[in-house]
Amino acid sequence: MTATLAVRLLLSPTGEFNEAVIVGDIRPADLDGTSLRNVLIPCGRSPEPTSYPVAPGRYLVSATLPSGMVLTKDAEAVEGRSAPVDFDMTDSPYGTHAWQYLMGNIEPERVYHGATEVPLPESVASRSMVAPAVGEDGFLPESAVEVSARATWVGDSLPARWSYASMLALEQDPAMPSVAPLIARSAPRPLPAPAESGADVTPLYRFGPDGPVPAPGGTAPAPGGPVGERQFLVVEAAGAVRLVTLPLPWGTSDVEVLVNLRQSPTGSAVAVTVRDPRLGAGLAYLAQGALDRAAHLLTDVEKALRSDPPNPLAAAAGSYVLLGTDHRTGETHWDPWLRLLADRHPWLSDGAILRAVRLLRRPGADPQEARNGLIDAFDRGIPFYTLGLTWLADGLAAYPDDPECASRLDQVRRLSWLADMREPFLILDLRQGSA
Repeated sequence: MTATLAVRLLLSPTGEFNEAVIVGDIRPADLDGTSLRNVLIPCGRSPEPTSYPVAPGRYLVSATLPSGMVLTKDAEAVEGRSAPVDFDMTDSPYGTHAWQYLMGNIEPERVYHGATEVPLPESVASRSMVAPAVGEDGFLPESAVEVSARATWVGDSLPARWSYASMLALEQDPAMPSVAPLIARSAPRPLPAPAESGADVTPLYRFGPDGPVPAPGGTAPAPGGPVGERQFLVVEAAGAVRLVTLPLPWGTSDVEVLVNLRQSPTGSAVAVTVRDPRLGAGLAYLAQGALDRAAHLLTDVEKALRSDPPNPLAAAAGSYVLLGTDHRTGETHWDPWLRLLADRHPWLSDGAILRAVRLLRRPGADPQEARNGLIDAFDRGIPFYTLGLTWLADGLAAYPDDPECASRLDQVRRLSWLADMREPFLILDLRQGSA
């Protein structure tokens, strides 16, 4: 077997390199070929392809994008040769947004350039912070996008404001002038509008562990303020308010927040991604519920915990995947990692959620210990991961006759109604805007 398929995915040739890895499959067109599942496909401006040995013959190669879309290419493997298989995603609307395009958070170039009409979705939950009025023809002219976004960074938040009751109170008082000062310990910082292409319709904000950072070629931000254990971004547009969880620090990787003011049929109005070449796509698979795909990128929990400095947020993501895909009831090699994650990082409620849910799922485990773990997880405050809300609610529901669990379950459920369940990290829709 000397034939190979050299697979890669090409992104915008302008802007950054945007290295990433996604998951795909290689399937034979007939019964005699080689079938390879869950191959890793490098992505970027000019990535080195990954070669996979196969028997000579015709193949269908597929790439599962973080958005859930599947790209396919036909290929012929010839003995003694390497056949290139290049997937093309070079039609990002802006060079600075190529990573966002790969993650499925923004539409192709044609939607933003040259189009005179953009079809409106039927749901107010689709990608628009402010849904403008539908025209008589059922379309929205491109010139109708006139709202602008305002972003305020909360680098040092009050731990007392991470509670479910505090977050629900933010949504219950629409007369409040601003959300940011209510959750900040140090003064929140309004951010200038990004200067990159597309900033009027799709502003893109980037953050490092110490706060806002510029995209390559962008203007350097002013020095940041104090940074606490949890950072948030408050995004406002025409009366709409989103409270965005920033998953920081994440090792040396930056975090991007895309605000999409264009009304269109798919996705979220605000999207958070981690520019981690290896793990970024895995987080999107996790949000989709595609845990089997995410498992090929996200399960190195021990490395995340033992790195210097440790990355507990990456460890939590991997733990969600492990717990969702490894259904062994006995002690596993990763059970101690869950205990370490929960014990060493009290600011991370996801760690306590994962430990408690693991106890619930293990036959013979002490149900009282699991119950106490769920209470602890709730009392630590809202999770970083949207999936944490779902798992915490499921766990608390296992104790319907316990008043403490029942009261907490009610708050978790009400907060979940405000969450964008399509996003990996918790984003709360505190107020709907009006055009």
